[in-house]
Amino acid sequence: KRALVEVLALFPVYRTYVNEKTFRDVDIKRINQVIKKAVKRIPDFINELQFIRKFLLLDYSTSLTQQDKEKWLHFVMRFQQFTGPLVAKGFEDTTLYVYNRLLSLNEVGSTLSAFGKTIEEFHGFNKRRSANWSRSMNTTSTHDTKRGEDARARLNVISEIPKEWEDNIKLWARLNRKNKKIINRIMFPDSNDEYFLYQTLIAHLPFSQKIESLFKGRLKSYLIKAVREAKVHTAWLRPDTEYEDAYIEFCEKILSPSKSDKFLKSFLTFQEKIAYFGIFNSLSQLVLKAASAGVADFYQGSEFWDLSFVDPDNRRPVDFEERIKSLRYLKRESGGNKKTFFQNIFASKGDGKLKMFLAHQLIRARALNRELFLKGEYVVLKTKGKFSHNVIAFGRKYRNRWCVAIVPRFFTSLIKKDELPLAEVWTDTCVILPFTKATPAIDCISGSGTKLKSKIYLRNVLKYFPAALIISR
Repeated sequence: KRALVEVLALFPVYRTYVNEKTFRDVDIKRINQVIKKAVKRIPDFINELQFIRKFLLLDYSTSLTQQDKEKWLHFVMRFQQFTGPLVAKGFEDTTLYVYNRLLSLNEVGSTLSAFGKTIEEFHGFNKRRSANWSRSMNTTSTHDTKRGEDARARLNVISEIPKEWEDNIKLWARLNRKNKKIINRIMFPDSNDEYFLYQTLIAHLPFSQKIESLFKGRLKSYLIKAVREAKVHTAWLRPDTEYEDAYIEFCEKILSPSKSDKFLKSFLTFQEKIAYFGIFNSLSQLVLKAASAGVADFYQGSEFWDLSFVDPDNRRPVDFEERIKSLRYLKRESGGNKKTFFQNIFASKGDGKLKMFLAHQLIRARALNRELFLKGEYVVLKTKGKFSHNVIAFGRKYRNRWCVAIVPRFFTSLIKKDELPLAEVWTDTCVILPFTKATPAIDCISGSGTKLKSKIYLRNVLKYFPAALIISR
Protein backbone atom coordinates (compact mmCIF):
# COMPACT_ATOMS: atom_id res chain seq x y z
CA LYS A 1 0.00 0.00 0.00
CA ARG A 2 2.83 2.41 0.88
CA ALA A 3 4.54 1.75 -2.46
CA LEU A 4 1.29 2.15 -4.36
CA VAL A 5 0.62 5.52 -2.70
CA GLU A 6 4.09 6.70 -3.77
CA VAL A 7 3.47 5.66 -7.38
CA LEU A 8 0.10 7.44 -7.45
CA ALA A 9 1.56 10.60 -5.93
CA LEU A 10 4.35 10.75 -8.51
CA PHE A 11 2.13 10.11 -11.53
CA PRO A 12 2.88 12.96 -14.03
CA VAL A 13 -0.25 12.75 -16.23
CA TYR A 14 -3.94 12.15 -15.72
CA ARG A 15 -3.75 8.55 -16.85
CA THR A 16 -2.21 5.94 -19.09
CA TYR A 17 -4.24 4.12 -21.76
CA VAL A 18 -3.43 0.46 -21.24
CA ASN A 19 -5.85 -2.35 -22.06
CA GLU A 20 -5.71 -5.84 -23.52
CA LYS A 21 -5.47 -4.49 -27.08
CA THR A 22 -3.36 -1.32 -26.90
CA PHE A 23 -0.15 -0.38 -25.13
CA ARG A 24 1.50 2.85 -26.22
CA ASP A 25 5.25 3.40 -26.03
CA VAL A 26 4.65 6.66 -24.19
CA ASP A 27 2.72 4.78 -21.46
CA ILE A 28 5.57 2.31 -20.99
CA LYS A 29 8.02 5.21 -20.74
CA ARG A 30 5.89 7.06 -18.15
CA ILE A 31 5.36 4.00 -15.96
CA ASN A 32 9.08 3.23 -15.97
CA GLN A 33 9.90 6.87 -15.10
CA VAL A 34 7.47 6.86 -12.17
CA ILE A 35 8.85 3.62 -10.76
CA LYS A 36 12.42 4.94 -11.12
CA LYS A 37 11.53 8.11 -9.19
CA ALA A 38 9.69 6.13 -6.53
CA VAL A 39 12.71 3.84 -5.98
CA LYS A 40 14.86 6.93 -5.31
CA ARG A 41 12.35 8.23 -2.77
CA ILE A 42 11.69 4.93 -0.96
CA PRO A 43 14.60 2.59 -1.80
CA ASP A 44 13.57 0.10 0.93
CA PHE A 45 10.44 -0.65 -1.12
CA ILE A 46 12.25 -1.63 -4.32
CA ASN A 47 10.70 -5.13 -4.42
CA GLU A 48 7.16 -3.81 -3.96
CA LEU A 49 7.72 -1.11 -6.59
CA GLN A 50 9.06 -3.57 -9.14
CA PHE A 51 6.04 -5.77 -8.43
CA ILE A 52 3.72 -2.80 -9.15
CA ARG A 53 5.72 -2.01 -12.29
CA LYS A 54 5.21 -5.58 -13.49
CA PHE A 55 1.46 -5.25 -12.94
CA LEU A 56 1.12 -1.88 -14.71
CA LEU A 57 3.07 -3.11 -17.73
CA LEU A 58 0.89 -6.26 -17.96
CA ASP A 59 3.98 -8.41 -17.60
CA TYR A 60 1.97 -11.61 -17.25
CA SER A 61 3.50 -14.79 -15.91
CA THR A 62 3.17 -17.71 -18.34
CA SER A 63 1.54 -19.86 -15.65
CA LEU A 64 -1.44 -17.54 -15.14
CA THR A 65 -4.91 -18.75 -15.99
CA GLN A 66 -7.21 -16.66 -18.19
CA GLN A 67 -9.25 -15.77 -15.11
CA ASP A 68 -6.13 -14.52 -13.32
CA LYS A 69 -5.17 -12.42 -16.36
CA GLU A 70 -8.62 -10.85 -16.36
CA LYS A 71 -8.26 -9.95 -12.68
CA TRP A 72 -4.81 -8.52 -13.38
CA LEU A 73 -6.17 -6.38 -16.21
CA HIS A 74 -9.08 -5.26 -14.02
CA PHE A 75 -6.60 -3.92 -11.46
CA VAL A 76 -4.74 -1.93 -14.13
CA MET A 77 -7.98 -0.50 -15.53
CA ARG A 78 -9.11 0.57 -12.07
CA PHE A 79 -5.68 2.11 -11.38
CA GLN A 80 -6.05 4.23 -14.52
CA GLN A 81 -9.46 5.46 -13.39
CA PHE A 82 -8.01 6.54 -10.06
CA THR A 83 -4.96 8.51 -11.24
CA GLY A 84 -7.08 11.07 -13.16
CA PRO A 85 -8.96 12.64 -10.26
CA LEU A 86 -5.88 12.36 -8.04
CA VAL A 87 -3.71 14.31 -10.47
CA ALA A 88 -6.53 16.81 -10.98
CA LYS A 89 -6.83 17.46 -7.25
CA GLY A 90 -3.10 17.75 -6.75
CA PHE A 91 -2.37 19.83 -9.84
CA GLU A 92 -5.49 21.76 -10.87
CA ASP A 93 -6.81 22.39 -7.37
CA THR A 94 -3.52 22.92 -5.54
CA THR A 95 -0.45 23.70 -7.66
CA LEU A 96 -2.34 26.10 -9.94
CA TYR A 97 -3.13 28.23 -6.88
CA VAL A 98 0.38 28.13 -5.41
CA TYR A 99 2.79 28.65 -8.32
CA ASN A 100 1.83 32.20 -9.31
CA ARG A 101 4.69 33.22 -11.59
CA LEU A 102 2.38 34.06 -14.53
CA LEU A 103 -1.29 33.23 -13.95
CA SER A 104 -2.18 32.86 -17.64
CA LEU A 105 -0.13 29.64 -17.54
CA ASN A 106 -2.10 28.32 -14.57
CA GLU A 107 -4.70 26.56 -16.65
CA VAL A 108 -6.06 23.09 -17.17
CA GLY A 109 -3.82 21.44 -19.77
CA SER A 110 -1.02 23.98 -19.38
CA THR A 111 2.61 23.37 -18.49
CA LEU A 112 3.63 25.87 -15.82
CA SER A 113 7.30 25.86 -16.82
CA ALA A 114 6.63 26.46 -20.53
CA PHE A 115 6.71 30.23 -21.01
CA GLY A 116 5.47 30.27 -24.57
CA LYS A 117 6.33 28.26 -27.66
CA THR A 118 8.45 29.11 -30.68
CA ILE A 119 6.69 29.71 -33.97
CA GLU A 120 8.26 26.46 -35.23
CA GLU A 121 6.76 24.52 -32.30
CA PHE A 122 3.37 26.10 -32.95
CA HIS A 123 3.38 25.12 -36.62
CA GLY A 124 4.68 21.63 -35.78
CA PHE A 125 1.81 21.06 -33.35
CA ASN A 126 -0.75 22.23 -35.90
CA LYS A 127 0.68 20.04 -38.67
CA ARG A 128 0.50 16.95 -36.43
CA ARG A 129 -3.02 17.86 -35.35
CA SER A 130 -4.11 18.36 -38.95
CA ALA A 131 -2.67 14.99 -39.98
CA ASN A 132 -3.88 12.92 -37.01
CA TRP A 133 -6.61 14.73 -35.06
CA SER A 134 -8.30 17.07 -37.53
CA ARG A 135 -11.64 17.00 -35.69
CA SER A 136 -10.38 17.54 -32.15
CA MET A 137 -11.92 20.40 -30.21
CA ASN A 138 -10.16 23.78 -30.10
CA THR A 139 -11.44 25.52 -26.99
CA THR A 140 -10.32 28.52 -24.97
CA SER A 141 -13.01 28.58 -22.27
CA THR A 142 -14.99 25.84 -20.51
CA HIS A 143 -17.03 25.45 -17.31
CA ASP A 144 -13.77 24.50 -15.55
CA THR A 145 -11.11 26.93 -16.83
CA LYS A 146 -9.31 28.84 -14.09
CA ARG A 147 -10.01 32.26 -15.62
CA GLY A 148 -11.75 33.67 -18.69
CA GLU A 149 -10.00 33.46 -22.07
CA ASP A 150 -9.68 37.23 -22.37
CA ALA A 151 -8.31 37.54 -18.85
CA ARG A 152 -5.51 35.16 -19.88
CA ALA A 153 -4.94 37.17 -23.06
CA ARG A 154 -4.38 40.25 -20.92
CA LEU A 155 -1.87 38.53 -18.66
CA ASN A 156 0.12 37.34 -21.67
CA VAL A 157 0.91 40.99 -22.43
CA ILE A 158 3.01 41.09 -19.25
CA SER A 159 5.44 38.59 -20.78
CA GLU A 160 6.31 41.21 -23.42
CA ILE A 161 7.31 43.90 -20.90
CA PRO A 162 8.99 42.05 -17.98
CA LYS A 163 11.14 44.99 -16.82
CA GLU A 164 8.19 47.37 -16.64
CA TRP A 165 6.20 44.68 -14.80
CA GLU A 166 8.99 44.07 -12.30
CA ASP A 167 9.39 47.78 -11.56
CA ASN A 168 5.66 48.19 -10.96
CA ILE A 169 5.42 45.13 -8.72
CA LYS A 170 8.25 46.41 -6.52
CA LEU A 171 6.62 49.85 -6.34
CA TRP A 172 3.17 48.47 -5.44
CA ALA A 173 4.59 46.13 -2.80
CA ARG A 174 6.38 49.06 -1.18
CA LEU A 175 3.33 51.34 -1.30
CA ASN A 176 0.99 48.67 0.08
CA ARG A 177 3.21 47.35 2.85
CA LYS A 178 1.34 49.59 5.29
CA ASN A 179 -1.93 47.82 4.44
CA LYS A 180 -0.77 44.42 5.67
CA LYS A 181 -1.50 42.97 9.10
CA ILE A 182 1.23 41.70 11.38
CA ILE A 183 0.14 38.63 13.32
CA ASN A 184 2.69 36.79 15.46
CA ARG A 185 5.45 38.76 13.70
CA ILE A 186 4.28 37.49 10.28
CA MET A 187 2.84 39.80 7.61
CA PHE A 188 -0.57 38.83 6.24
CA PRO A 189 -1.13 38.29 3.32
CA ASP A 190 2.20 36.81 2.22
CA SER A 191 3.99 38.11 -0.89
CA ASN A 192 2.84 35.19 -3.06
CA ASP A 193 -0.83 35.90 -2.41
CA GLU A 194 -0.21 39.63 -2.84
CA TYR A 195 1.36 38.90 -6.25
CA PHE A 196 -1.64 36.71 -7.10
CA LEU A 197 -3.96 39.62 -6.29
CA TYR A 198 -2.18 42.12 -8.56
CA GLN A 199 -2.31 39.74 -11.52
CA THR A 200 -5.95 38.95 -10.76
CA LEU A 201 -6.92 42.62 -10.79
CA ILE A 202 -5.06 43.26 -14.04
CA ALA A 203 -6.74 40.28 -15.69
CA HIS A 204 -10.32 40.67 -14.47
CA LEU A 205 -10.98 44.37 -13.88
CA PRO A 206 -13.85 45.58 -16.14
CA PHE A 207 -12.91 47.79 -19.09
CA SER A 208 -14.61 50.69 -17.32
CA GLN A 209 -12.17 50.22 -14.39
CA LYS A 210 -15.13 50.80 -12.06
CA ILE A 211 -14.58 48.83 -8.87
CA GLU A 212 -18.24 48.45 -7.94
CA SER A 213 -19.71 46.39 -5.11
CA LEU A 214 -20.74 43.57 -7.46
CA PHE A 215 -17.19 43.17 -8.76
CA LYS A 216 -15.76 43.43 -5.24
CA GLY A 217 -18.09 40.71 -4.03
CA ARG A 218 -17.10 38.35 -6.85
CA LEU A 219 -13.43 39.18 -6.29
CA LYS A 220 -13.54 38.45 -2.55
CA SER A 221 -15.27 35.11 -3.08
CA TYR A 222 -12.61 34.20 -5.62
CA LEU A 223 -9.72 35.19 -3.34
CA ILE A 224 -11.05 33.04 -0.50
CA LYS A 225 -11.45 30.10 -2.86
CA ALA A 226 -7.93 30.62 -4.23
CA VAL A 227 -6.14 30.60 -0.85
CA ARG A 228 -8.18 27.62 0.35
CA GLU A 229 -7.35 25.66 -2.80
CA ALA A 230 -3.66 26.54 -2.36
CA LYS A 231 -3.75 24.92 1.13
CA VAL A 232 -0.76 26.95 2.33
CA HIS A 233 -2.31 29.18 5.02
CA THR A 234 -5.89 27.91 4.98
CA ALA A 235 -7.97 25.15 3.40
CA TRP A 236 -11.55 24.01 2.95
CA LEU A 237 -11.17 21.37 5.68
CA ARG A 238 -9.20 23.63 8.07
CA PRO A 239 -10.10 27.25 7.30
CA ASP A 240 -7.91 29.90 8.92
CA THR A 241 -10.32 32.81 9.07
CA GLU A 242 -7.66 35.08 10.56
CA TYR A 243 -5.54 34.82 7.41
CA GLU A 244 -8.56 35.02 5.11
CA ASP A 245 -9.90 38.13 6.87
CA ALA A 246 -6.47 39.79 6.64
CA TYR A 247 -6.33 39.05 2.89
CA ILE A 248 -9.80 40.51 2.26
CA GLU A 249 -9.02 43.55 4.43
CA PHE A 250 -5.81 44.13 2.44
CA CYS A 251 -7.80 43.93 -0.80
CA GLU A 252 -10.38 46.41 0.51
CA LYS A 253 -7.70 48.92 1.56
CA ILE A 254 -5.73 48.94 -1.68
CA LEU A 255 -8.92 49.32 -3.74
CA SER A 256 -10.32 52.20 -1.69
CA PRO A 257 -9.58 55.49 -3.49
CA SER A 258 -8.08 58.41 -1.56
CA LYS A 259 -6.27 61.61 -2.48
CA SER A 260 -2.97 60.44 -0.99
CA ASP A 261 -3.11 56.93 -2.45
CA LYS A 262 -0.34 56.60 -5.03
CA PHE A 263 -0.94 52.88 -5.57
CA LEU A 264 -4.36 53.02 -7.22
CA LYS A 265 -3.31 55.79 -9.61
CA SER A 266 -0.18 53.87 -10.65
CA PHE A 267 -1.97 50.54 -10.87
CA LEU A 268 -4.95 51.73 -12.94
CA THR A 269 -2.65 53.46 -15.44
CA PHE A 270 -0.69 50.25 -15.96
CA GLN A 271 -3.81 48.06 -15.97
CA GLU A 272 -5.45 50.20 -18.64
CA LYS A 273 -2.40 49.73 -20.86
CA ILE A 274 -2.39 45.95 -20.38
CA ALA A 275 -6.15 45.74 -21.04
CA TYR A 276 -5.72 47.70 -24.27
CA PHE A 277 -3.06 45.40 -25.72
CA GLY A 278 -4.95 42.41 -24.33
CA ILE A 279 -7.82 43.21 -26.71
CA PHE A 280 -5.63 42.47 -29.73
CA ASN A 281 -4.24 39.33 -28.08
CA SER A 282 -7.84 38.16 -27.68
CA LEU A 283 -8.73 38.85 -31.30
CA SER A 284 -5.65 36.98 -32.54
CA GLN A 285 -6.41 34.09 -30.19
CA LEU A 286 -9.92 33.85 -31.61
CA VAL A 287 -8.68 33.68 -35.22
CA LEU A 288 -6.11 31.01 -34.31
CA LYS A 289 -8.79 28.93 -32.62
CA ALA A 290 -11.08 29.08 -35.64
CA ALA A 291 -8.51 28.71 -38.42
CA SER A 292 -6.16 26.08 -36.94
CA ALA A 293 -6.67 22.35 -37.42
CA GLY A 294 -9.59 21.16 -35.30
CA VAL A 295 -13.17 22.20 -34.55
CA ALA A 296 -13.59 25.58 -32.85
CA ASP A 297 -15.66 25.57 -29.67
CA PHE A 298 -17.35 28.67 -28.23
CA TYR A 299 -18.34 28.50 -24.56
CA GLN A 300 -21.65 30.17 -23.76
CA GLY A 301 -21.02 33.62 -22.32
CA SER A 302 -17.69 34.13 -24.09
CA GLU A 303 -19.29 35.89 -27.08
CA PHE A 304 -18.38 39.18 -25.34
CA TRP A 305 -15.15 39.71 -23.37
CA ASP A 306 -14.77 36.80 -20.95
CA LEU A 307 -13.11 38.20 -17.82
CA SER A 308 -14.71 35.71 -15.43
CA PHE A 309 -13.05 34.00 -12.48
CA VAL A 310 -13.05 30.24 -11.94
CA ASP A 311 -16.28 28.36 -11.15
CA PRO A 312 -18.86 29.19 -9.99
CA ASP A 313 -18.17 32.68 -11.39
CA ASN A 314 -17.80 31.39 -14.97
CA ARG A 315 -21.16 29.65 -14.71
CA ARG A 316 -23.25 32.75 -14.08
CA PRO A 317 -26.44 33.10 -16.16
CA VAL A 318 -25.80 34.34 -19.70
CA ASP A 319 -27.73 37.40 -20.91
CA PHE A 320 -28.85 35.97 -24.25
CA GLU A 321 -31.19 38.88 -24.99
CA GLU A 322 -28.28 41.33 -24.88
CA ARG A 323 -26.28 39.09 -27.22
CA ILE A 324 -29.17 38.73 -29.68
CA LYS A 325 -29.60 42.50 -29.68
CA SER A 326 -25.87 43.08 -30.32
CA LEU A 327 -25.72 40.49 -33.10
CA ARG A 328 -28.67 42.11 -34.88
CA TYR A 329 -26.91 45.48 -34.62
CA LEU A 330 -23.68 44.04 -36.06
CA LYS A 331 -25.45 42.35 -38.96
CA ARG A 332 -27.31 45.54 -39.79
CA GLU A 333 -24.42 48.00 -39.47
CA SER A 334 -21.70 45.87 -41.10
CA GLY A 335 -23.58 46.06 -44.40
CA GLY A 336 -22.94 49.81 -44.66
CA ASN A 337 -19.75 51.85 -44.98
CA LYS A 338 -16.83 49.62 -43.88
CA LYS A 339 -14.60 52.38 -42.57
CA THR A 340 -17.36 53.90 -40.44
CA PHE A 341 -18.48 50.51 -39.12
CA PHE A 342 -15.03 49.44 -37.99
CA GLN A 343 -14.27 52.84 -36.49
CA ASN A 344 -17.46 52.58 -34.42
CA ILE A 345 -16.88 49.07 -33.05
CA PHE A 346 -13.27 49.91 -32.15
CA ALA A 347 -14.41 53.13 -30.46
CA SER A 348 -16.75 51.10 -28.20
CA LYS A 349 -14.37 48.14 -27.84
CA GLY A 350 -15.09 47.68 -24.13
CA ASP A 351 -18.66 46.48 -24.76
CA GLY A 352 -17.53 43.26 -26.47
CA LYS A 353 -19.22 43.78 -29.84
CA LEU A 354 -15.79 43.77 -31.46
CA LYS A 355 -15.18 40.20 -30.31
CA MET A 356 -18.72 39.10 -31.19
CA PHE A 357 -18.35 40.46 -34.71
CA LEU A 358 -15.12 38.53 -35.23
CA ALA A 359 -16.60 35.30 -33.82
CA HIS A 360 -19.63 35.65 -36.11
CA GLN A 361 -17.48 36.17 -39.20
CA LEU A 362 -15.24 33.21 -38.34
CA ILE A 363 -18.13 30.83 -37.64
CA ARG A 364 -19.80 31.90 -40.89
CA ALA A 365 -16.56 31.33 -42.82
CA ARG A 366 -16.22 27.82 -41.40
CA ALA A 367 -19.85 26.99 -42.19
CA LEU A 368 -19.49 28.12 -45.80
CA ASN A 369 -16.16 26.31 -46.26
CA ARG A 370 -16.70 23.22 -44.15
CA GLU A 371 -14.44 20.77 -46.00
CA LEU A 372 -11.61 23.28 -46.29
CA PHE A 373 -11.40 23.63 -42.49
CA LEU A 374 -12.14 20.01 -41.57
CA LYS A 375 -10.00 18.31 -44.21
CA GLY A 376 -7.61 21.03 -45.30
CA GLU A 377 -3.87 20.40 -45.14
CA TYR A 378 -1.98 22.74 -42.79
CA VAL A 379 0.61 24.79 -44.72
CA VAL A 380 3.31 26.80 -42.93
CA LEU A 381 3.78 30.26 -44.46
CA LYS A 382 6.87 32.43 -44.08
CA THR A 383 6.84 36.15 -43.35
CA LYS A 384 9.26 38.88 -44.38
CA GLY A 385 9.79 42.54 -43.64
CA LYS A 386 10.29 44.86 -40.67
CA PHE A 387 7.65 43.25 -38.44
CA SER A 388 7.85 39.65 -39.71
CA HIS A 389 8.43 38.49 -36.10
CA ASN A 390 5.08 40.03 -35.15
CA VAL A 391 3.03 37.81 -37.46
CA ILE A 392 1.79 34.23 -37.44
CA ALA A 393 0.73 33.07 -40.90
CA PHE A 394 -0.44 29.72 -42.20
CA GLY A 395 -2.62 28.29 -44.89
CA ARG A 396 -5.27 25.57 -45.14
CA LYS A 397 -5.44 23.80 -48.50
CA TYR A 398 -8.05 21.36 -49.76
CA ARG A 399 -8.04 20.37 -53.43
CA ASN A 400 -7.98 23.69 -55.33
CA ARG A 401 -9.25 25.82 -52.40
CA TRP A 402 -7.02 27.92 -50.13
CA CYS A 403 -7.47 29.72 -46.84
CA VAL A 404 -4.75 32.03 -45.49
CA ALA A 405 -4.78 33.15 -41.84
CA ILE A 406 -2.74 36.23 -40.90
CA VAL A 407 -2.59 36.88 -37.18
CA PRO A 408 -0.52 39.62 -35.48
CA ARG A 409 1.22 39.19 -32.10
CA PHE A 410 3.58 41.03 -29.69
CA PHE A 411 1.62 44.26 -29.96
CA THR A 412 3.64 46.23 -27.38
CA SER A 413 6.58 46.27 -29.83
CA LEU A 414 4.33 47.15 -32.75
CA ILE A 415 2.08 50.01 -31.64
CA LYS A 416 1.61 52.48 -28.81
CA LYS A 417 -1.43 52.49 -26.55
CA ASP A 418 -4.52 53.84 -28.37
CA GLU A 419 -2.98 53.12 -31.78
CA LEU A 420 -4.44 50.41 -34.01
CA PRO A 421 -2.25 47.73 -35.67
CA LEU A 422 -3.61 48.53 -39.12
CA ALA A 423 -2.40 49.45 -42.63
CA GLU A 424 0.75 51.60 -42.69
CA VAL A 425 1.96 50.38 -39.30
CA TRP A 426 3.13 47.22 -41.10
CA THR A 427 5.40 49.01 -43.62
CA ASP A 428 6.98 46.29 -45.83
CA THR A 429 5.86 43.24 -43.80
CA CYS A 430 4.45 40.52 -46.01
CA VAL A 431 3.44 36.85 -46.14
CA ILE A 432 5.04 34.60 -48.77
CA LEU A 433 2.68 32.28 -50.69
CA PRO A 434 3.33 29.43 -53.15
CA PHE A 435 1.33 31.17 -55.90
CA THR A 436 2.63 31.88 -59.40
CA LYS A 437 -0.43 33.83 -60.50
CA ALA A 438 -2.99 35.93 -58.66
CA THR A 439 -6.13 34.14 -57.47
CA PRO A 440 -9.35 36.06 -56.59
CA ALA A 441 -10.19 35.82 -52.87
CA ILE A 442 -12.13 37.46 -50.06
CA ASP A 443 -11.14 38.38 -46.52
CA CYS A 444 -13.91 36.74 -44.49
CA ILE A 445 -13.39 39.12 -41.57
CA SER A 446 -13.56 42.53 -43.24
CA GLY A 447 -15.55 41.29 -46.25
CA SER A 448 -13.08 42.97 -48.63
CA GLY A 449 -12.16 41.46 -51.97
CA THR A 450 -8.48 40.73 -52.49
CA LYS A 451 -6.12 38.36 -54.30
CA LEU A 452 -3.88 35.51 -53.23
CA LYS A 453 -0.50 35.90 -54.91
CA SER A 454 3.20 35.31 -54.25
CA LYS A 455 3.32 38.08 -51.62
CA ILE A 456 0.56 39.50 -49.46
CA TYR A 457 1.46 42.84 -47.86
CA LEU A 458 -0.17 43.34 -44.48
CA ARG A 459 -0.66 47.06 -45.16
CA ASN A 460 -3.09 46.02 -47.92
CA VAL A 461 -5.12 43.35 -46.12
CA LEU A 462 -5.19 44.81 -42.59
CA LYS A 463 -6.88 48.08 -43.51
CA TYR A 464 -9.96 47.67 -41.34
CA PHE A 465 -9.26 44.84 -38.90
CA PRO A 466 -6.06 43.60 -37.18
CA ALA A 467 -6.27 40.04 -38.55
CA ALA A 468 -7.27 38.42 -41.81
CA LEU A 469 -8.81 35.14 -42.93
CA ILE A 470 -8.53 35.11 -46.72
CA ILE A 471 -10.30 32.38 -48.70
CA SER A 472 -9.94 31.86 -52.43
CA ARG A 473 -13.18 32.27 -54.37
